[in-house]
Amino acid sequence: MTAKAARAVAAQSHEAKDHNLVSDAVRASICSEVRYEKRPVKGTDGKPVAGLFNAWITLDNQSQFNSYTTEMVKATILAFRAASAARDVVAVVFTGAGDKAFCTGGNTKEYAEYYAGNPQEYRGYMRLFNDMVSAILGCDKPVVCRVNGMRIGGGQEIGMACDFSIAQDLARFGQAGPKHGSAPIGGATDFLPYMIGCEQAMVSGLLCEPFSAHKAYRLGIVNDIVPALKVDGKFVANPAVCTDRFLDEYGRIIHGEPKTGSAAAEGQALLKRGSVDLSLLDEKVEALCTKLLYTFPECTTKTVEELRKPKLNAWNSNKENSRDWLALNMMTEARAGFRAFNEGTRETGREIDFVALRQALAANAPWTDELTESIQPRARG
Repeated sequence: MTAKAARAVAAQSHEAKDHNLVSDAVRASICSEVRYEKRPVKGTDGKPVAGLFNAWITLDNQSQFNSYTTEMVKATILAFRAASAARDVVAVVFTGAGDKAFCTGGNTKEYAEYYAGNPQEYRGYMRLFNDMVSAILGCDKPVVCRVNGMRIGGGQEIGMACDFSIAQDLARFGQAGPKHGSAPIGGATDFLPYMIGCEQAMVSGLLCEPFSAHKAYRLGIVNDIVPALKVDGKFVANPAVCTDRFLDEYGRIIHGEPKTGSAAAEGQALLKRGSVDLSLLDEKVEALCTKLLYTFPECTTKTVEELRKPKLNAWNSNKENSRDWLALNMMTEARAGFRAFNEGTRETGREIDFVALRQALAANAPWTDELTESIQPRARG
């Protein structure tokens, strides 16, 4: 735009109303572990475009793998509202700090020490969680999940609520609910059947086995992946997984599956030699945002709204019933599971004694403090 054209547009501008719920200062004061910043969007020439930005929302709780606390959930809701209302924002980039995790879901320490055994409190928390997912699905701007590391449990759920996902290929994906006392009904049971089909949704939701970014790309949970491991100054694909597309002896595609035997040992050795560099991830994210820059903004918003409908309809149909069940579950399995994860160690493990629990319930044992205590990891010794 020429200087003359810019002056002409400015002359026609009117004072804009503020559609935010709170001021920037209030939002920023709620929680320092969720960062909101505007970064200039780049044009096709690679240069920043004056007056236009991408909103970056970053979860920063690295010591707990960017798991979200109650205060972080509140701040995330407001951050998405701010990005949605911002006239100068082209796209939203949702990510985590560091290179270990995008997000591993709810903060299990907070769950175990405050919400376990308090269903009425967890019900209030789940209102906030539901609003966070709805804020992502209702954002007026396309949302790009920059998967900088693990995307597990509730982290996988808020990631799947986004419109695009670009991952560094050392990242792992998956659910954790039935292994730790919950059910993946914060979005996974709504989104997974639509995104990857019913059978693979069962595998992810029930077995809770993490899978690689390469498998996530094959399944269609992410739209692009890039290498992040640098060895001797060069990027290499994740050496711990099979990155070539070929069949095993049963005719199954094993692209993205873990290597075995000596190949696995060699891959682990290479991982230890290398260092993580997320520059290619940032380039891919920026390139996608640049493509979005060159579209009609209202047509883009409408297209996003329509393409979200399968996820949004399933989410809206189930979120309140899910909230009720999750709250009541804090009196039984969640109470036991989150405590085990919080108090367990590498030596004892972080899962309850599932066999003992099933045996007790088969014998018609009631859920008591004694039952919860008896199945904790340290009780196995």
